[in-house]
Amino acid sequence: MTAAVREMFLAQAAGCDSLGSPLTARVLRLLAEAMVPGHAIEDRVLGWQGNLSRAGDALALRLAGGLHGLVLRGDTPDLAAFYSAPEAVSDAEATALLLTVIRAHPAILHQWLDHPPQTNEIRRSSVLIAAGHWLTERLGLPLVLSELGASAGLNLLWDQYALEIGAHFGPKQASIRLHPLWQGDLPPKVAPQIAARAGVDLQPLDPVRDRIRALSYIWPDQTERLARTAAGLEAVAAWDGRLVQQGDAIEWLERRLAEPLPGRLHLVYHTIAWQYFPSAARARGLALLEAAGLRATPAAPLAHLAMEADAEEHGAALTLRLWCGGPVQEIFLGRADFHGRWVEWYAPNAQV
Repeated sequence: MTAAVREMFLAQAAGCDSLGSPLTARVLRLLAEAMVPGHAIEDRVLGWQGNLSRAGDALALRLAGGLHGLVLRGDTPDLAAFYSAPEAVSDAEATALLLTVIRAHPAILHQWLDHPPQTNEIRRSSVLIAAGHWLTERLGLPLVLSELGASAGLNLLWDQYALEIGAHFGPKQASIRLHPLWQGDLPPKVAPQIAARAGVDLQPLDPVRDRIRALSYIWPDQTERLARTAAGLEAVAAWDGRLVQQGDAIEWLERRLAEPLPGRLHLVYHTIAWQYFPSAARARGLALLEAAGLRATPAAPLAHLAMEADAEEHGAALTLRLWCGGPVQEIFLGRADFHGRWVEWYAPNAQV
């Protein structure tokens, strides 16, 4: 599998370049060329038996997250110096440093390799804010939120953030403000009301205990993202009540869908998480949603919102399925950058 692993690292490096992290791209390219068998982490990475597609196990990002985690822990001052001023370090010096670090810290890096990345990208909430306004204009009901793959829960608090795209959406005094490059019509101005919210994750991140892990998946040369994520973790930590439950997402979804919600719109959503679910779980989840959709009524509708990769290379697709007591309505809302830097909003008029 060695050649396939190296190719996947290079493909992920190209993705990091396109998403604005030249440092992470450089690290992955150097490692792709320099890793050799005979050392614990390199043996595990080069012999990886899982899904090596970029939408699969995200192996390269697991290792990149582990390296950043070492920096955030304060364990590797030399690597921290390289990350803070990469232009001052030659490729040869950087390669030697990276190999030294991964060979000196196998126990910690194995912990990062054990789990897929949990990016906690708050800017994805731009899509959730817009969709929440659109659904509220369309149906006029309070929302019950159910997020699959919620990680630390940062995107369960989207109604607490401000979206500023030529007009202001959200609380006037919001401490977290999102400014994506917006193309298309603005969402309706009617503000959503959240009646209840909860999420599930196989391994939820505690905003205090797991703070370093949550921040480690934010690329180290994107300081604004790091600061925004840190602020989001503080907001979740201050929230009154537990936002994210530990468990299997599909089993949790089955229980959530079984709860009657008269006078509420049940919004089930996920953002760049679905790809990490096993194919059998995805199939069962869709079947559960479709069965619940058949039970939906105008007074208790169901919506399924997805921000996920598809066959196109241009960002993620924004898709909405809505059940209101008749046939499912499949609505294409647009596309968005994976990290929420831009949104192309093509939602139809919410008034019907």
